[in-house]
Amino acid sequence: MTGKERLETALAHREADRVPLDLGAMPFSGIVTVAYRNYSRYSGLELPEPAVADVKQQLAACDQRLLETLGVDTRPVRRGRSAKQTDAITRDGAYECFVDEWQLGWRRPVPDGLYFDLFQHPLADLSLEAVKRFAWPDPAAPERFEGMEAEVATLAAGGHALVMGGFCAGVWEMSLWLRGYDGFYLDMAAEPELADWLIGKMVDLKLAYWEQALGRVGQYVSACYEADDLGAQDALMVSPPMWRKLVKPHQARLFAGIKALAPHVKLVYHSDGAIFDVIGELIDLGIDALNPIQVSASGMGDTARLKATYGRDLCFWGGACDSQHTLPHGTPAAVREETKRRIGDLAPGGGYVFAGIHNIQADVPPANLEALWETFAAEAGY
Repeated sequence: MTGKERLETALAHREADRVPLDLGAMPFSGIVTVAYRNYSRYSGLELPEPAVADVKQQLAACDQRLLETLGVDTRPVRRGRSAKQTDAITRDGAYECFVDEWQLGWRRPVPDGLYFDLFQHPLADLSLEAVKRFAWPDPAAPERFEGMEAEVATLAAGGHALVMGGFCAGVWEMSLWLRGYDGFYLDMAAEPELADWLIGKMVDLKLAYWEQALGRVGQYVSACYEADDLGAQDALMVSPPMWRKLVKPHQARLFAGIKALAPHVKLVYHSDGAIFDVIGELIDLGIDALNPIQVSASGMGDTARLKATYGRDLCFWGGACDSQHTLPHGTPAAVREETKRRIGDLAPGGGYVFAGIHNIQADVPPANLEALWETFAAEAGY
């Protein structure tokens, strides 16, 4: 099977010749540059210095030799997210900083910072009328799509499964970023009209992008993704009633809009954390696959239960090995044991894509990565 055939078979809840493998098709299934360099040296591949695929998270753009060596089935199409990622990075005291096209400010400490974190929220403390006058980025700007058709056609010709990203982070997450977390939580409680308008505006912008992107290359795409982290370590980040009132209706409109634009494309939804109790509602919203299956979060660790409860209606994308404990801090033997168990829980009958639980972080030993991928190679066939 080609990568495209393998992924689409799994997403149709059928067993392919083996479980499909993803590395880096989404900005939460990749590997950070530090871990990438360490594995490159350890494995003897001696890969060239990677380009940075995601500046904020410092994700590596994986070399084709690594993807082919591991047998990765997926390839990313996420030009829209980074269309303006040429913003100048400047030095400000102990930080290097940049401001993106949303006027969000990002910074990381130098010389040892691993990520860029938010420090500037352009809509903080503004009234609803002032928020409406904000200079919104143009989701249909021509530079977002320059060369996209040729790039995607080349990837598709290689038999790869193409996974397309959207315009920006999730509709709720972007609202939190733009207003500031404390400010937008207060909005949801005390200024629900503003909160409702802002999330709705994000849906409008996203659908304008998806219309352009899927209209141009949707025929080549196997899956697209949206993301909104609903879960923390032990519970949802927002009360279920407030999510249902203020966020869920907007997610419903977004997901329905994407499905209408490309009915053949499967929709992957990313949320970390303890979200077991709302998975059924997410399925009702139309998602086809859930990522990343954070097994260390409350209620998410029993992957056999997840498969039994939701596996008829939902594909699982991720869940390879506990990324908070086992993968960074366990022995290679522990990584092998857990990885084998997760594949055994999630793969039977199809409906599973093997991937890390979020991005592979800088503290993951290369020996553990080798154990992860070797166990996948040994266990993922049928």
